[in-house]
Amino acid sequence: MTMRDLVVRGMLAGVLAGVLATGFAFAFGEPAIELAVAIEEQATDVSPHVHDGAGVPSETPPVSRGMQRSIGLVTGLVVLGVAFGGVHAVLFAFARGRVGPTSDRATALMVAVLTFIAFNFVPFLKYPANPPAVGHAETIAARTAAYVGMLVISVLLMVAAVLLQRMLTITRSAWDASLLAGAGFVVLVAVTALLLPVFAEVPENFPADVLWQFRIASLGTQFTLWLGIGIVFGILVDRAARQPRA
Repeated sequence: MTMRDLVVRGMLAGVLAGVLATGFAFAFGEPAIELAVAIEEQATDVSPHVHDGAGVPSETPPVSRGMQRSIGLVTGLVVLGVAFGGVHAVLFAFARGRVGPTSDRATALMVAVLTFIAFNFVPFLKYPANPPAVGHAETIAARTAAYVGMLVISVLLMVAAVLLQRMLTITRSAWDASLLAGAGFVVLVAVTALLLPVFAEVPENFPADVLWQFRIASLGTQFTLWLGIGIVFGILVDRAARQPRA
């Protein structure tokens, strides 16, 4: 199977995973967003339906909430799924037969889980997603730079951990090598998180349940996306490998 075949299957898996992630985000994330938007409007005393003297809306959002939670949501997650699916296919090609389990399905799932940890989970622990009405406009650049820095370091440390695990398996068992590499990854991630700046911008009167519902839904959406890619991609590759060549 060529790299092109893997990438095509990865992108197809990303489409299906994006649809699954859309369902999760709509069911668990949108209620929290609606509550956060209502809180923001109450705090700023601004309504999207404010009219001027001529009866024309004075402020019209560029994209309505209805569009955001329907077409916008599914389009964004499907496009993201296609991109992540292509990346997953490339990582799978390098890991196949070299790292971890030998079956294609297990390897695909392992790559998806490790990528989710490095690309989403670790940055989330340091800089979790915030709903509307949380955060200051003047710190957007600093927060973005810090988040990107955490993400890049997390990915590099994950790559180093995988390479270290492969090196340790020469003299140790696969289990011991995985534990040592994983422990080193956790320690270095913790040190990095301590060195990066902290942004405590959640208002004191913001409901804690809405905040955590939004954050868990945001992380769960990303997990659903990567898990779907890993499972569907593994099935597609496994079926293709079992088919006899003409």
